[in-house]
Amino acid sequence: PDTVSLVYGLEPSEGMRRKARANLARSSVAVEWLDLPGEQIPLPDNSVDTVLLTFTLCTIPDWRAALDQMMRVLKPDGELLFLEHGESPDQGVCKWQHRITPGWKKIAGGCHLNRPIADLIREGGVEITELENLYVPKAPKFAGYIYKGRARKPSQPA
Repeated sequence: PDTVSLVYGLEPSEGMRRKARANLARSSVAVEWLDLPGEQIPLPDNSVDTVLLTFTLCTIPDWRAALDQMMRVLKPDGELLFLEHGESPDQGVCKWQHRITPGWKKIAGGCHLNRPIADLIREGGVEITELENLYVPKAPKFAGYIYKGRARKPSQPA
């Protein structure tokens, strides 16, 4: 909180913003809601220090456009921090993720259990600098495979 002056919250779901109100009321950092989907970020180019992506890349319909927008607003020396669930490397789990996803999307706000998050981030032109993968303890494996890491804009040639 000592080094953060403002947090932009990009959450298109009114229900999720309602859930966040109690925590925000206790926060010493100001939060400004941007009531738009992730594919449209109304901020200037190179204007934010850090983008935090948590459990949303599975749901954003046009993930590539959203990552393009995140990289557009991220400062050249900024960082993308991510914590996402997605496709498991375990073939048995992955098979079930692909089977369950069509129905799961309908009941879980568009969530795709089977998105290969690290691959999507790389395909979005982002350079992953740190990556950890794990299963959330006690969570069902089909929904609990985690991608946790840091990324940045690709290094610019001199």
